[in-house]
Amino acid sequence: MISNKNILVSPLNWGLGHASRCIPIINELIKSKFNPIIASDGDALSLLQKEFPKLESIELPSYNINYPKNGNLLKWKLILDLPSVLKVIKKEKKIVDQLVESKKLIGIISDNRFGIRSSKVPSVFITHQLNVLSGSTTFLTSKLHQKYINKFDECWIPDIDSDKNYAGVLSRSKKIKNPKFIGLLSRFRKEELVLKYDLLVLLSGVEPLRSQLEKRIISELKNYSGKVLFIKGKIENKQTKEIIKNITFYNYLLTDELQKAINQSELIIARSGYSTIMDLAVLGKKVYFIPTTGQYEQEYLAKHLKRLSIAPFAKTKNFTIKTILEVENYNGFTSYKKNDFSDLLNLFQSK
Repeated sequence: MISNKNILVSPLNWGLGHASRCIPIINELIKSKFNPIIASDGDALSLLQKEFPKLESIELPSYNINYPKNGNLLKWKLILDLPSVLKVIKKEKKIVDQLVESKKLIGIISDNRFGIRSSKVPSVFITHQLNVLSGSTTFLTSKLHQKYINKFDECWIPDIDSDKNYAGVLSRSKKIKNPKFIGLLSRFRKEELVLKYDLLVLLSGVEPLRSQLEKRIISELKNYSGKVLFIKGKIENKQTKEIIKNITFYNYLLTDELQKAINQSELIIARSGYSTIMDLAVLGKKVYFIPTTGQYEQEYLAKHLKRLSIAPFAKTKNFTIKTILEVENYNGFTSYKKNDFSDLLNLFQSK
């Protein structure tokens, strides 16, 4: 029997951030008696399947977005890949049209997947990037992004509507027809636990830059005597654990374990991806950022948070273990109380 409250939830497979910030959305849907159906590909799909093994999931065609070994060439690689991405968006549209009928969907929530929408049911786009920074082409990339966003019924912006917002200029535009600031999205909650780790390394992102940073940090940790927990951010079939001297390595941790680990850690080293920023803001942590090379968004966010005196950062090539001492001159995140966004689901209640 097909439920009459099916809602498709579909994050982009670009690192793990888009999938991880859909976890609280999915939990809220379940709490509100909706039936989420997960749709994605790659590691994003694997993560949500592990988090929600009882939910139905659908594999979508991949955008096949890969980083060049030289991250500074990313923009040009994306431009070259644009025709193939547009083909995938068309495929997504056809798949969604079929799913609306076969699964009796009453709503769609897309996190940065442009083709996951339908004119037959309310469709939501989640993004903190109303403006897409790309250097000299920022005007064009932002305009294209806004064009796609405005095809959806609502745009949910995971940020606070304040002059001291976390996404800075990324989440501010007057060209979006139906924007809604929904506060920070995080799967975590703050817990007052005894500190267990001096340092938590929290990796994520796409290859080969994830592996490059992993090697760089491991090399630097040879000169660090504190207790370290190192999460590689590799979603594999089985969870693995390895202890080498003062460092405990995991390939990945799921929500409950990762929440506990972050709460038990004094300092975090992480990419300045926006989902990671939201998680650490909710947990009120001290952090040292290493933005992904060539990703304008992460580079901007790291600079923005430094201007707000929240956290320092370094480029991958400039990072040394000694540089983390800079965190003493920054305030860190003040624990942010998450909003109750159940009211947002009223968009689907009339269906």
